[in-house]
Amino acid sequence: MAEMGTLHDAFLDELRDAYDAEKQVTKALPKMAKAATSPGLRTAFQAHLEETRGQVARLEEVFAALGEKVRGKHCDGMAGIIEEGKSAMEEDFDDSTMDAALIASAQRVEHYEMAAYGTLVAWARAMGHTEAADLLEETLDEEKATDAKLTQLAEGGINQEAADAAHPEDGDGDGDEEAPMARKTGGGGGGRGGAKDQKSAKKTAKKKSGSSGRRR
Repeated sequence: MAEMGTLHDAFLDELRDAYDAEKQVTKALPKMAKAATSPGLRTAFQAHLEETRGQVARLEEVFAALGEKVRGKHCDGMAGIIEEGKSAMEEDFDDSTMDAALIASAQRVEHYEMAAYGTLVAWARAMGHTEAADLLEETLDEEKATDAKLTQLAEGGINQEAADAAHPEDGDGDGDEEAPMARKTGGGGGGRGGAKDQKSAKKTAKKKSGSSGRRR
């Protein structure tokens, strides 16, 4: 009977997954920076590329602290997120919409990494791998800071520019179009329709009055 795996085995598996994920991100970020039109967003991608390279080196330190050989395991999750981002970059979006889509793609990456590193830190501390936990927490804090920076860029103008491009003001208010429609349908008892209804009601009342008189 094969020996069952332990939390340490699962931890190493996750570590290798994270190592491969970071390698994938280092290849994707230059393309995202090139596709960005906002100078601030382009700078953020370039800065995070350097930071990600440092995170790869930090993971190698974690492997060393654990006495393990540096080895990655293909991260299907990150591959899928990057593929979605690639598809977005191939769309024929206007500049501000492309930047908004790039931020959305980048934040998917960050949230995935935050979940992965959060788990790695928790497991490392639970097993007493203090040095590894401290190194991994440094990366977790960097991912959180990058996510916050992307949110700041999105809310600082990029999302609104994209929204304004999607719904430009045409100068014609909806209220001006609704008023004539209300008059045509005799809304509120006004207009020709309302007058005809009143005349018809009066005629009906007279006929009823005459009929009553004859019965008497």
